[in-house]
Amino acid sequence: MPFVEVKGKRMHYESFGEGEPLIVLNGIMMSTASWYAFKDVLSVNNKLVLVDLVDQGRSDKADGPYDQDMHVDMLKELFDKLGFEKVHLMGVSYGGEVAMKFALKHQNMLHTLLLADTTACTNELMHDIEGLWDYCAAQHDGRIFFKATMPYIYSTEFYVKNIDWLKNREDLFCKTLTPEWYEGFRRANRSASKLNIVDELHNIKVPTLIIGAEFDTITPVRYQEEIAKRIENSKFAIIKEAGHASMYEKPYEFASIILGYISIYNLAGFTSQMAVQ
Repeated sequence: MPFVEVKGKRMHYESFGEGEPLIVLNGIMMSTASWYAFKDVLSVNNKLVLVDLVDQGRSDKADGPYDQDMHVDMLKELFDKLGFEKVHLMGVSYGGEVAMKFALKHQNMLHTLLLADTTACTNELMHDIEGLWDYCAAQHDGRIFFKATMPYIYSTEFYVKNIDWLKNREDLFCKTLTPEWYEGFRRANRSASKLNIVDELHNIKVPTLIIGAEFDTITPVRYQEEIAKRIENSKFAIIKEAGHASMYEKPYEFASIILGYISIYNLAGFTSQMAVQ
């Protein structure tokens, strides 16, 4: 598996296909493996690059507390070492938060910015969810952690219809999640506690796509609407009847929206201003 040393830590990434790089930043509990079902379709016209941030997947663990700016600096160095001058940057949930912060600092490196099921501010509700998740992760108990997190991730209908699959996932949590994983999750969870870039979003000028999910309870659609209002000429799509993990509940819709947006940008040869009109 490819690794690049960045600021003294090994960052894990995987790439598929050829073309302009499409970088994918994970949700907080995800890893590069979370995207394997999408790798063929997302790499048809682009070099798909899946990245584990520090404290995710196969990347190294952090030495102590940090904020999301650390990820931004590490991504910049990673892209430089991989020779990526300009990329399409997609972030989901936690990864979307990092992607927005990257855009604010390095938007000259972006063709497009693609954001799904994310927020620009950690409000009081999210602080309380963060506290619950931190407490349960500290128990290092897969069943406790599963029951505290998964009901927030999926829509009610999906949860009920797929309960057998979810129970298997619960068993998998018990078997595979290690104390090191839990402590990495806790650091990542806490790193977003002071996020508030709402008043900075107007500075993002690159073509931007924002995706919300109708039944998302962690980052409700109104959070993405706020982002869309503040990024000039951004495009906004809602995936119906899906929860926070919209890419798993509605994979065809999710992939179609992403591919459609990038295809218009790539094939039409629009300038940054034309691409969002």
